Amino acid sequence: MTLIGEHLQDQHGEILEYWRIEKADSVIVLPIQSGHILLPSPSYRPGVGQVTLDFPGGRITAGQQPEQAAIATLKRELGIEATEITQLLPLNTQGWAVNSSFSNQKLYGFVAHIEYHTQLPVNFVVTTYPISSVGVRDLLQRFTCLQCRAVLLEWWLDFQ
Repeated sequence: MTLIGEHLQDQHGEILEYWRIEKADSVIVLPIQSGHILLPSPSYRPGVGQVTLDFPGGRITAGQQPEQAAIATLKRELGIEATEITQLLPLNTQGWAVNSSFSNQKLYGFVAHIEYHTQLPVNFVVTTYPISSVGVRDLLQRFTCLQCRAVLLEWWLDFQ
């Protein structure tokens, strides 16, 4: 991450201090297999101070394409090999701006269709939700991550 400090002049001629962090862009992947959404086991999020349920996600490393980061994320968080992904669909190709007065980055959302006969490794605990209005509503109620909610809603509204 990069910390940037700036002095900006407002419309009244006042000089304001502005601090922000620029982070590497990130990906969030919505994995689907046999009519179900797959999620890794909940994990502790230090910034939130609790265990949360989230889609697989991660940062895009220097020189890596968002698609490559999505595939690597599925391997790391669910044990899914690239050869088991039958389709990887971008929800956005330019990345959504995720910014505030404190940080800036782009978020790339993907939907990954996993071969129906793929057996997920036993050392990965996977939670599933059915692809239905009830399943999506239940998942939205469980998510505390706004980015995960945005990916789920974007997919549900555009691809159903």
